[in-house]
Amino acid sequence: MHGGGNEFLGKAEWRARLLAARAGVSTRQRVDEARALVAAVGDLPLSATVCCYVPFGSEPGAMGLLDAVRTAGSKVLLPVVPPEPGPLDWAEYTGTASLAAGRLRGVLEPTGARLGADALGDAGLVLVPALAVDRSGIRLGRGAGYYDRSLPRAADGAELVALVRDDELVDRLPGEAHDMKMTAALTPGGGLTRLG
Repeated sequence: MHGGGNEFLGKAEWRARLLAARAGVSTRQRVDEARALVAAVGDLPLSATVCCYVPFGSEPGAMGLLDAVRTAGSKVLLPVVPPEPGPLDWAEYTGTASLAAGRLRGVLEPTGARLGADALGDAGLVLVPALAVDRSGIRLGRGAGYYDRSLPRAADGAELVALVRDDELVDRLPGEAHDMKMTAALTPGGGLTRLG
């Protein structure tokens, strides 16, 4: 899914193509990618607090990534989808037993105390789900806007890292003025790649 010729697609077309490609990813590939991403935690600019997320469906990653960040000594915060459209709330991840089904089907969320939307500002590193990211840092999400409303609360200088498959790091994506640019991408094959 490289950018050659695809840079003229709109967001909806990009999403359709990327979701179709993800649907074709084998279980074996997902397992291999998850292992590679856990191994890449050592390349990340870890901070005292790291915001992560629980991958679901065909998203790259696994619970092992969250545990590796915790084992490295960081406090891990996970998003909680609010009842009304707005920025994400956050709560601490303390292990798989601290997770339960969230508001969105298939999404696990932490069950601990809610820390509020501004807790994102405590993190020096924010791992962000994405369908794709381009080399300038433009991120394409699923379109619900939760991260678009949340990322402006990130601390100045925080690392915003999109977690994508190798072929989801592309040359160019359509962007808008409100898009917060990612500072890096984390891929299974390439590890941490600086953007911008």
